Amino acid sequence: MDVNDLLTEGYGRLPDLVAGALDGLDPEQLRRAPADGANPVGWLVWHLTRIQDHHVADVMGEEQLWTGGDWARRCGLRPDPDDTGYGHGPEQIAAVRPDDGGVLLDYHRAVVDRSLAYLRGLGPADLDRVVDENWDPPVTLGVRLVSVLDDDLQHVGQAAYVRGLIRD
Repeated sequence: MDVNDLLTEGYGRLPDLVAGALDGLDPEQLRRAPADGANPVGWLVWHLTRIQDHHVADVMGEEQLWTGGDWARRCGLRPDPDDTGYGHGPEQIAAVRPDDGGVLLDYHRAVVDRSLAYLRGLGPADLDRVVDENWDPPVTLGVRLVSVLDDDLQHVGQAAYVRGLIRD
């Protein structure tokens, strides 16, 4: 298996996991946190999708889907390209108000589709390109792509867990 196949396999699993976490939840359930200070399913899915959109668009040198479409309005937010949910407090978390689970799933699928198209075009040497010199050692494209996948998988697992807590 080459690296493209491995990365596309990993990223390609995300939409089904996201769909499972969102399945059957109404807008109120998407916003319901299982406890004070915990993140609701809707915010978790929004955040993991924003991270992928933000980071992959950056390494591609393209505009984020978030800022170029109607996704922000449908989630009750402004299309701020820097708002990924990182560092959100309770008020900011509560401000993420998707119309329904479908908008989150559609946005997620659009982001993953673009990521997969990008990943399929990469060669092994591309993964060694430095994309962020703010770290020591500098971050390569390969490390960034694995980091995004890791973050997304952690958050979709959290979303699935929270879904189970609030459905009872």
